[in-house]
Amino acid sequence: MKNQWVALGAVMAVAAGGSARAGVDLSVLDASMAGPRAQVLVLGSVHLSGMSKDFKPASLEPVLERLAAFKPDVITIENIPGEGCDLLARHPAVYPPDNVAPYCNNTDAAKKATGLDVPAAIAEANKTLAQWPAQPTPAQRRHLASLFLAANDSSSAVVQWWQLPQAEQHAGDGLDEALVALLAKRGARNNESDQIAARLAARLGLQRVYPIDDHTGDNVTVADEEAYGDAVQKAWEAARAKAKPMRDREDELKKGGDMLALYRYVNSPEVMRIAIDADFGAAMRDPSSQHYGQLYVAGWETRNLRMVANIRAAFREHPGARVLSIVGSSHKPWFDDLLGRMQGVDVVDVEKILRDR
Repeated sequence: MKNQWVALGAVMAVAAGGSARAGVDLSVLDASMAGPRAQVLVLGSVHLSGMSKDFKPASLEPVLERLAAFKPDVITIENIPGEGCDLLARHPAVYPPDNVAPYCNNTDAAKKATGLDVPAAIAEANKTLAQWPAQPTPAQRRHLASLFLAANDSSSAVVQWWQLPQAEQHAGDGLDEALVALLAKRGARNNESDQIAARLAARLGLQRVYPIDDHTGDNVTVADEEAYGDAVQKAWEAARAKAKPMRDREDELKKGGDMLALYRYVNSPEVMRIAIDADFGAAMRDPSSQHYGQLYVAGWETRNLRMVANIRAAFREHPGARVLSIVGSSHKPWFDDLLGRMQGVDVVDVEKILRDR
């Protein structure tokens, strides 16, 4: 198959020859397309793990109601997928385990319960979903939850768990008592992958969420890491004063507990312009001779490119899909721009979705 791809690429290169050099306007490629267009909504999120200890997930209900009205059939989250975590684990010299640990869960307990390592669990979960009935039994949901945990996809496991009646939330069918306790713990975490994405998926009757994060691209290699960090930090400090009113207002909204107002605020274009300039714009103004700021932004953009590719893969077999991507708000401008370049894809205005109905 690989040789076939190479041969096909060579034929296309010859056929495209002159036109590629002249430039092709891809923005009009789908102007006369047949079939439905995908609708993609990117919700820029605060990281709920950073909220105060008295944060109540129930305060997210007005946000969930508006997202539910969009009726997504695919929801993506800012988590590294099981394949990505398996890749990172197999290359510890490139991706130090200490750096990977915050992003990838330990799956030993799930492997013990199911007998499956991450690759085998991913394959089995995909096989199970391909044969998934319209009305799954509680046993089937418990089994699929166990597969998701073994596949390092705990938020999708929570989606299955929350669709079980309380009386059916018990061990069995691949879940032992340790995994049941793990599901309860994961479901109580304050993060947007669970409290927004997984909760919404369960409410809409979806079977999973799609982790799309990728940290291979921002694994920037520099000779002097301390100097690199200092240069980027100094760039941020130079932009801090201009961004302070915006940051102060965001903190006020967080403390006030009005999560709908907070999400409207962080998703407003003007707030995003200030936030992006204070971070990445400031880095591009870094005067260091090593151009550390440019390296930082290059890593960030590579990460976003790979994340958006993962989003596209999540709905590539579903023309006309309604896709909700929940991601840290700093990613949203890149996501909107890159997804807006995709063929047959329309980017939905999040301000309209969050508006009062």
